[in-house]
Amino acid sequence: MKHFILKTLASTFVALSVSAAAAQEKVTYLFPAPDFLPAFAPFQLAKGKGYFEDAGLKVTFQTGKGGADVATQVAVGNADLGGGIGDTPIIVRANGLNIRGVGLLGGRGLTQIGWRKDSGISGVEDFAGKSFGVLSFQDTTYYNLLGVLASVGLTKNDVDIQAVGPGGIIQLMISGDLDGCSCVPEWLAAIEGAGVAIDQMPVDTVFPAMAQAIIASDETIAERPDMVEGFVNAVMKAIRDIKADPEAAAAEYTKLVPQHAGKEDEIAAIMKAYSNLIYAEGENQKLGTFDPARIEAVQDFYFDSGIVQTAVPVADLYTNEFIK
Repeated sequence: MKHFILKTLASTFVALSVSAAAAQEKVTYLFPAPDFLPAFAPFQLAKGKGYFEDAGLKVTFQTGKGGADVATQVAVGNADLGGGIGDTPIIVRANGLNIRGVGLLGGRGLTQIGWRKDSGISGVEDFAGKSFGVLSFQDTTYYNLLGVLASVGLTKNDVDIQAVGPGGIIQLMISGDLDGCSCVPEWLAAIEGAGVAIDQMPVDTVFPAMAQAIIASDETIAERPDMVEGFVNAVMKAIRDIKADPEAAAAEYTKLVPQHAGKEDEIAAIMKAYSNLIYAEGENQKLGTFDPARIEAVQDFYFDSGIVQTAVPVADLYTNEFIK
């Protein structure tokens, strides 16, 4: 009898486990760049620490071919969610791709402007005639640099702007072939790690740049709101972990991502930079939410500069309904 009861209980447990696994909703998230980059640490932590699973989601990561490709794949339904920047919907929605931001990874801008201390630059007004690297000419690092230049009356024609990719930016900054760059924190950390002294400033001190964003199509938002909410808040939980204890988060992250094994101190420094420079909440902006006034200011600049040909209603570019 005892053996029968134990066998029955074991069978019940297996059945419940299978049922729970089957109940996990499958989600594909598309990164714009390799998923092992420290910028994507909140996603890796959310997955590794079971936050997605707690939300009833079985998440698969895939990598796209840059922000424009991610936006397209999300818009047409080839990916459930994807990664971009807060201004990505401004660029692509004007081109007929009906996506919007559903979660913003911090109240400050992702892009940082860095320059070699031996370049003779002391501020933005000294950028004229200098060489600056950006990821590409269709990327936020480029658009944000244009905004910074405009803040002191300069244009792209006053600066030697080179689209050289992340590896090129790091290498050319180290070699001295670039005076500065429009970068993300980990690129600047790599440059400093090579012994190059740099100065830097957050773009959002002079231009209303935005952080990374989770994007979804209008169709997905309408048909799978619980999935979107669960995913977004799992990522925000991981960001709060990073803010609370960057060292502990770095130790956990380096266990989850083999490419960074043994680099706990370097990753902790990057996570501290993200916590201080990007994940910080805005004056009227709690973690995860978008500021419509900031979006409007960026769109106005992009429209006036000819980066976009059509301005769309700001309310169509984001939603804060999923932040709990």
